[in-house]
Order: sequence, then C-alpha cells, then structure tokens
Amino acid sequence: MREPWAHWTRSPIPVDASPRRYTRLTGPNGEHAIEMQSGTVPTKPFVQIAGTLNALGLVAPEILYQNGATLVISDLGQTDMATALTTGANPQTLYRAAVDVLAALHNAPRADLSQMTPDVGGDMVRITAEYYAPNADGDTLACAVTDHLTQLCGPADKLALRDFHVENLIWRPQQTGTNRVGLLDFQDAFVAPAGYDLASLLRDVRHDVPQDVVDDATTYFCTQTGLNVRDFTPQRAILGAQRNLRILGVFARLINVEGKPKYRAFMPRVWRNIQADLAHPALSRLQNIVDQNIPDPAQAGFT
Repeated sequence: MREPWAHWTRSPIPVDASPRRYTRLTGPNGEHAIEMQSGTVPTKPFVQIAGTLNALGLVAPEILYQNGATLVISDLGQTDMATALTTGANPQTLYRAAVDVLAALHNAPRADLSQMTPDVGGDMVRITAEYYAPNADGDTLACAVTDHLTQLCGPADKLALRDFHVENLIWRPQQTGTNRVGLLDFQDAFVAPAGYDLASLLRDVRHDVPQDVVDDATTYFCTQTGLNVRDFTPQRAILGAQRNLRILGVFARLINVEGKPKYRAFMPRVWRNIQADLAHPALSRLQNIVDQNIPDPAQAGFT
C-alpha cells in the first residue's frame, strides 16, 4: 500500500459472516482509516453505494484509496449502536436515529439496483428448505412467501441496505440528525418494498429488541414517511418473516457447510423473530405452512 498508510499501526477488526477482512489503521498523530480487503468479492458495489449514500447526505465511508481488492476508507467511529446500547445509551434515541436514516432512504430517488419483487423474495427462502429443513417442501414455502409479499406489500421501489442492524450502524452522538449514524456493510443493497430495512433493524438476529421499542420505531417510521401504521404493520411483518426464514437457511449453511458453529447460538432468536411476525393475523396462512414444513431449531438439530 502506498503512503501515508503503509507504516501506520494495524489492528484487525473482528468480522462476522463476511468474507471481507477489515483492519483499523492508526497514524502517528492518532488519525484513523480502515483497510478493507475484499478478497474475491467485487469492490465496485461498495464504492457505488457509498457514493450514492453520501450524495443523499447520509454518512458512508469516503473512499481514500483503491487498488484491486484493497480499499482504504474513512473511519466513521469505533462505537457501533450495539455497543452503545450495552453502555447506557437510550434505546429510543438510538432506534429513532436509525429510523431517520431509513426515512431519508425512503424518500430517495429510485436506485438502479436489483429488485426484491415478490417472486425474488419467495425464491430467497428456498435456501431454508435446502440447508435447514431438507424434508420441507421448498416450492410450497417459496410460493407462500411470494403470495404474501404480493398481497401485503407495495412495489419494490425503495433503496434497502439489507443488513441494516445495530452492529452495522456507527453511533456518533456528537453529531446531529442523520450525521449521528455511520453506515457500513451495504454492498449488497437492492430495491425492496418500504420497510425491508426496518424489519432488519427490529427483528435483529443478534440482539433482542423489546416490543415497546419495536412499536415506537414502527410508529415513528410511519410518521416520518407518511405511511399509515395500521396498513403498514402487516407489510413489516411479512418482510420480517421473509428475511428471517431466509436467515435460517443461511445460518444452517454456515454451520454445516462452512464449519462455523457459533451461528447455532443465534438460531433460537431467529425462530422467535419468525414466530413474532407470523403471529400477525394477515400471515395466518404462512404460519400454517411454516408449522407444517419448518421445525424449530431444537427439532432441526440447530441448538
């Protein structure tokens, strides 16, 4: 790597399921940057989405240097919202700050990205039958999710960052407005129905989100976007159920194929999230199909 970062102190940053590797670079005067090694994963989507987010006035890393699979990006801060929540920050303040970002994305011009149409959303849960519940009828599950997305959701026309949860949000309390929230891990962004990222935030597979926070953030999101909370709630529920049904399959693959047993610890929470969303009366038919096809993690051998 060229100067000035070549001789800075290097500290690896722990990562989760991502194949990317991150290193915090610290200069002689305490300045910071992040080196991202993307391996075989293309860097172009990250660079493009970062530019889009910054153009919207949101806070994404600035690209300081690029050479093949290596990027050096600006360091947005060292405290993510997950850490802030465990060290005394007010949950309502943090989740409302995150929702302010989602409101800005809701009102952004439509992005030229792949779309999570109902058919795509249904196909995305086939991985669950493949890796988590191999005796399940994947076609039935996929078709049911597609039907519910068609019936309960509006069009796929909102920019969704996909992994929008507290571990990917940097908390910057010294700032104001949407500048308080730094955005990471958005390279898989696509276009989805309104509320996809809200479902990601509130049905977090790594952290329990209290129901009063879920209710407050949902109401606040609707207030900020002009949506009717009663009409929107079943849409958020099917998006949350679709997302977590897929995660069951993704985590099962990580456990059984990639040899990453730590994901077993998340499975009960993923299942609770699914059940919480399927409890909405509008999802009763999908609830029945899941009951008939998808065992809980203990029965499936993932606890």
